[in-house]
Amino acid sequence: MTTTDAYLPPASGPAGTGPGAATAPEPVDENIWLEDIYGAEQLAWVRGQNARTEELLEGAEYAALESSILEVLDSTDRIAMVGKHGDWYYNFWKDGTNPRGLWRRTRWESYRAGSPEWDVLLDVDALAADEGQEWVFHGASFLRPPAGEPHRRALLAFSPDGGDANRHREFDVESRGFVDPATGGFDLPVGKGNASWLDADTLLVATTADGLPRTTSSYARTGVKLRRGGSLAQAEVLFDIPQEHMMAIVAHDSTPGFERTFAVDWISFFEKNTSVLLDGQWMQFDVPAEVNLSAHREWLLFRPQKDWTVDGATYPAGSLLTAGFEEFLAGRRELSVLFTPDAHTSLQSWSWTRDFLLLNLLRDVSSEIRVLDPQRAGTDVAWASTTLDACPPLHDVNAFAVDDEDDAGDADEDGTAGDGQVAEEAAPGAGNDFWLVATGFTTPTTLTRGTLRRAPTDGAGGGGAAGAGGVASTHEVIRSSPSFFNEADYEVQQHFAESKDGTRVPYFQVAAKDLVLDGENPTQLSGYGGFEISRTPAYSGAVGRAWLERRTAESAGVGGDAAHSRGGVYVVANIRGGGEYGPDWHRAALQENRHRAYEDFAAVAQDLISRGVTSRQRLGCVGGSNGGLLVGNMLTQYPELFGAVSCGVPLLDMRRYTKLSAGHSWIGEYGDPDAPEQWDFIRTFSPYHLLKDGVEYPETFIWTATSDDRVGPVQARKMAARMQAMGIPNVWFHEALEGGHAGASDNRQAAALQSRSQHFLWRSLAGPAA
Repeated sequence: MTTTDAYLPPASGPAGTGPGAATAPEPVDENIWLEDIYGAEQLAWVRGQNARTEELLEGAEYAALESSILEVLDSTDRIAMVGKHGDWYYNFWKDGTNPRGLWRRTRWESYRAGSPEWDVLLDVDALAADEGQEWVFHGASFLRPPAGEPHRRALLAFSPDGGDANRHREFDVESRGFVDPATGGFDLPVGKGNASWLDADTLLVATTADGLPRTTSSYARTGVKLRRGGSLAQAEVLFDIPQEHMMAIVAHDSTPGFERTFAVDWISFFEKNTSVLLDGQWMQFDVPAEVNLSAHREWLLFRPQKDWTVDGATYPAGSLLTAGFEEFLAGRRELSVLFTPDAHTSLQSWSWTRDFLLLNLLRDVSSEIRVLDPQRAGTDVAWASTTLDACPPLHDVNAFAVDDEDDAGDADEDGTAGDGQVAEEAAPGAGNDFWLVATGFTTPTTLTRGTLRRAPTDGAGGGGAAGAGGVASTHEVIRSSPSFFNEADYEVQQHFAESKDGTRVPYFQVAAKDLVLDGENPTQLSGYGGFEISRTPAYSGAVGRAWLERRTAESAGVGGDAAHSRGGVYVVANIRGGGEYGPDWHRAALQENRHRAYEDFAAVAQDLISRGVTSRQRLGCVGGSNGGLLVGNMLTQYPELFGAVSCGVPLLDMRRYTKLSAGHSWIGEYGDPDAPEQWDFIRTFSPYHLLKDGVEYPETFIWTATSDDRVGPVQARKMAARMQAMGIPNVWFHEALEGGHAGASDNRQAAALQSRSQHFLWRSLAGPAA
């Protein structure tokens, strides 16, 4: 099979004639039969491939590696992250004894003490055994109780196979059981979408279940009002969108005094129109579809994806603006600026406490957190801003509210949480409390809880205030993750590579402090570069054990001298297409400019080689999903740079991706391959169509999951089949039967997935371990 063959028009007729004249021709695809995901012949092919790959990889070294990674994932000392609802703190926990997991809760005093007394609400393993279905828990949504009453009812989401489609079931946390549908309990069939409580007897639901219409992207097209005891098929339709749009969402905000119902017409991945229900009619917010909008009490926040001009003022992409909710609906367009990006700094996310707004920023891919006070005027921005002193360099730190509505017993004159420590028995409420989660490549994750308060305007009070009238914080470390490798032996460096067009591209390098720059270090290069998703520093015990601490065998070096064993080097590239520098960084690699992401990644690879960190035969790359498309393009466009490629749950056939699983929803990112003028540029980054005879390709491992209903297993199957048919050596394929887009439903599956990828790369780049 050659590249020329792959570009031939279909046998049905030439392009540009007949009823399909406006559609780009589809190249010949000899593997289209593999698109039948659950067909018997197709699954037999998968089982054969799995057996072949497992025979290659799963020896004694692999078994030890998998056991080591599983020990990390199952560690009972890792942080049990919690979410507060009323007086309880809820957690979902998986370990070796409970692979499907426990949904449980505890009190703050118990959690803070370090050895929580957990009240187990649901054992998902027992549920799966009782019902004969391997349920995967996907979260809980609580009904707001009447004032003064505890949270009792919740909708629990379960996937039957780890995919995106869920079954929603009503659960009573006091009786520790599902509410029987025979007595009116909500039990929604499996479907893609969302469900939101309107009141105790009504849900707002957008779903593909029960035959309700779906979009071309496979998501919900309508939003309905489902009353207790009713059926989805008979539910009142509140909202619908065109079939070619991405998905519909309906949701209710039950914040006391600010109760509102919203609907979102998600046109494409980066375009959406939001409406609010007023007097029985939907009123759409008058903002461009490229402006992200969120509501919080009396405020609206806007984050434009492109430069936005309003009443003669232009606000840059990636800025954060605010206006009064009611005033904006009434037609006033007085916007206040809360954040403006610069060449180094971008806004990643935000979170409201009761009285303050937390901004999570990146400055050259290191975290910075600012606290804004709506009650005090700022200087450079509309609201007074204080930088939280909590972010060491080259770390990822995120701040978010504990419970912005917890104001029980607040007696402070200014309405803040006061000067007390964070324990609830000592503080007047958790409304201004925040969680702080900090991590780095060699820093195990730490969970801190803090409390924000207004510092006196005379500058007294200290506690982290940045000058007179700032915001002060008191905080304490609640948990620290255990160490899983000897972090002190390694150092983190940030470097910048120069891409083809001169753009400086940052990347992180994690390596032994005594790294020898002789080009012989096994190096794993990871990246993503899409959908405005940022790759930030993060601790991974699995990477530490499977890559950094793994050792090459001693061997004869140049001139017969002994070459000492060495560990691996781990590198993360912050290429365009991601969100590290905001929307402009993302948009620079959209559609016809997609090549910039790949040029950036290749530039990082070349920089590692030029600096002597590694060499072609020692350099491998790994990526999943859009990152799988990234490394698929490294395989086909830059094979001279890499010795091995690990390509997971990938997009690879960019001619048919819009017809597979949820692919149609990503046209905004990649373009529409049915449009001839867009296929002209899409074909230049479609790995399935870029394979050529006579090329020395890197060793290749392609892995996926049968139950992945987002990207799907089809593209991975076809790529492996074509490469093998072309006689390309060392092409391996593995497909997990469940786990969805994550490729794993429990820790054992996750350990196996990570071990196969890591072991493949190591044996390809470093040879057998010592």
